[in-house]
Amino acid sequence: MKNCLCDEEFRLDDAMERLFISALGNRNSGKSSTWNTLFGTTVRTGKLTRMLSLGGGRCVEVFLISGSPEERQLYAGEILDNQKCRIVLCSVQYAEAGRDTFKYAIENNFSVYTQWLNPGYSDQGDYFDHQGFVPWLLAQGANISIRDGTLPTVSRAEELRQFIDGWATARGLAFACP
Repeated sequence: MKNCLCDEEFRLDDAMERLFISALGNRNSGKSSTWNTLFGTTVRTGKLTRMLSLGGGRCVEVFLISGSPEERQLYAGEILDNQKCRIVLCSVQYAEAGRDTFKYAIENNFSVYTQWLNPGYSDQGDYFDHQGFVPWLLAQGANISIRDGTLPTVSRAEELRQFIDGWATARGLAFACP
């Protein structure tokens, strides 16, 4: 693909910045539903990057981890170590093991934006941050929003699209959709 920044010639040393967008929540909180709404179709983790429409005929290339590494009993680095894409979308389980996923992103110089689904779709109500993710992520320089996962996914998916659009456009990563 001509405009792709995730091809074989791209070297991570050349990347000024990378973006890690996460949907954080308990099991069945709406993380995958958020990605499905964002892409307008059912999506799953793959080995290849995919196009995300930003609207107005513009796209950006992203890599998606739809099922959280924690739920799949994998370390995020096993999935992302050779991934060259500058924008990664990732489900993260609200559990201590989720901290390892964030640590991987931070240690690999990603800017982190997290949308915490609290309460999640299947939760009985909102819950206290007993894992301490909010202060820990903020101390790492992350941006966090807290959204109600029991509400329709459209507004939170659009919020993510707009954030990605602004970040990608400012860095010259958006291109005309094929």
